[in-house]
Amino acid sequence: MVSQVSETLREKQSRFVRDVVKLLDHAHKLGYDLTFGETYRTPEQAEINARRGTGIRMSLHTQRLAIDINLFRAGVYLDMTDHHKGLGTFWKSLGPDHRWGGDFRKPDGNHYSIEHGGRS
Repeated sequence: MVSQVSETLREKQSRFVRDVVKLLDHAHKLGYDLTFGETYRTPEQAEINARRGTGIRMSLHTQRLAIDINLFRAGVYLDMTDHHKGLGTFWKSLGPDHRWGGDFRKPDGNHYSIEHGGRS
């Protein structure tokens, strides 16, 4: 693993992708079907979301360090934060800078990110 102290944003983005693959593989092994929610978000969309109160301006989606994953089991969409709890625990085990949206003040259970610049 690259030292997180000297890691560039691009290197961190690559590590994020590798760890998302691990998360997806783990979810499949647990019997979930998945679709992607939001991965990349433009800064303009982040600004719109912030004005609407549905997001933040400095979203890690704009840095390609966050992903929203939709869970399904037996064709049923699992939309509650608690449905993601096991995956959130797995995600956080992948590194000290891994954040799960279920831990946020306003829970966002399907959100998985890597901290960058003091943002989760």
